[in-house]
Amino acid sequence: MLTKFLLSSDRYLNLRELERDPPPHAPGSAPSRASVAIIGRGRLGTALASTLADAGYRVDGPLGRGADPSAVDAVLLCVPDSEIAAAAAVVSPGRPVGHCSGATALAVLAPHEAFSLHPLMTVTEHGAEFRGAGAAVDGSTPTALGLAQQLALALGLRPVRIADPDRAAYHAAASIASNFLVTLEAAAERLATTVGVERALLVPLVRATVENWAKLGPRRALTGPVARGDEATVKAQRIAVAERTPELIELFDALVESTRALAMEPQPA
Repeated sequence: MLTKFLLSSDRYLNLRELERDPPPHAPGSAPSRASVAIIGRGRLGTALASTLADAGYRVDGPLGRGADPSAVDAVLLCVPDSEIAAAAAVVSPGRPVGHCSGATALAVLAPHEAFSLHPLMTVTEHGAEFRGAGAAVDGSTPTALGLAQQLALALGLRPVRIADPDRAAYHAAASIASNFLVTLEAAAERLATTVGVERALLVPLVRATVENWAKLGPRRALTGPVARGDEATVKAQRIAVAERTPELIELFDALVESTRALAMEPQPA
């Protein structure tokens, strides 16, 4: 099951509608450089408020949860998924309300005119560099969708419309690409420390691997004993993992299985 999931995860990122230019400013379309209230003082809310202000938007916030901002064109909720409905219910009707969840559908924002904007970028306590990254957007009306696209473009993001039925799969792909990569590197670091190798020595390898994947795709970027068919080395590795970090042996076995399957795929033309 893990093999099938990992090898097909690229299909989950349904990049159907990449739009590099904002929609036309037809009557009833989203206002250019709209004023936006940001609700949520976490990492994402703080980063979005700062970046939108730098882009020329009038930004109210980031405000605390439970706020009902007035005199703004739109409200963007940067709160945990489980709190979106409650935060939206507090906002007075009459302007579009959006959320920044990657997995949550628009219905949770009812009865507001709804939109979503999920930057495909990790945000730490140090902030984020949004320019050049992707963004999942959607809207319950053309105006709301246009607003989401314009906000994404103002942030330097590349908006892609992800419909409700695809959102969970899209978000799972993002989690594999970002969160699970950190988990994997943590496992490598844990094993490396048993031989005195620090994280800093693994970093250039990880960066080069990610760059190769980005440039060449997964099959051509794959190297190492599994890709070479060197089963003796794989066996020796497994013994070492079982002896030094036995809690990682199940993960190691699953990854070997998935890597073998990837190595057997035809080389791209």
